[in-house]
Amino acid sequence: MAEGSVLYRAGGTLVLCTASIDTFVPKWMEGKGAGWVTAEYQMHPRSNPVRRERRDGREKPLGGRTREIERLIGRALRSAVDLKQLGERSVVVDCDVLEADGGTRTASITGGFIALCLALGTLRERKQLEKRVLRDQVAAVSVGHVDGHLALDLCYAEDSTARVDLNVVATARGGIVEIQGTAEGEAVPRAEIDKMVDLALKGVTDLCDVQRRALAEANVDLDKLIITE
Repeated sequence: MAEGSVLYRAGGTLVLCTASIDTFVPKWMEGKGAGWVTAEYQMHPRSNPVRRERRDGREKPLGGRTREIERLIGRALRSAVDLKQLGERSVVVDCDVLEADGGTRTASITGGFIALCLALGTLRERKQLEKRVLRDQVAAVSVGHVDGHLALDLCYAEDSTARVDLNVVATARGGIVEIQGTAEGEAVPRAEIDKMVDLALKGVTDLCDVQRRALAEANVDLDKLIITE
């Protein structure tokens, strides 16, 4: 098993992201010559001002919101990985929110990618991974229309009052992986949404620079993991 962990902070949100890589895949993936990447997400009991129940076998089944966030994180990270090049390995990225102030899912994706690369770097150090397995970097950020202005990386107070807010997942090259968005009340003109997406893509570019610097400080050469044509 290879493992990589990072404490990732985005504004007032702090997420512990840990990637674990094992040499097996889910049964439905066996024999296909490809790997799998998935995620688990949970909030620490005191990540909010009021304590919440810990997620374990004693509490109610996993909530719909949590499951939806896990699936989003998994989809985002899989978009960055060539599963054939990964081979029959499973990657699980655990995202544990220690402090929550909006943007926990976008922070989990951005930090989760760093953790993934740290774990892949460990495999390369051990000479257990010779192939390049990443298509591109992936990061995510929220953007909103707040008090008549566009705002990037919304805190909870901004998110709760935004006329419309989007979560944008994209790559370093500007490819869009996923956009989640909802208007509160009056519909928003297409031109405003386009401006929000443009701002989010600039934010993703900045976040990809942060990812590169963090990995370089950990002696992981991202360019040796990214597939070149």
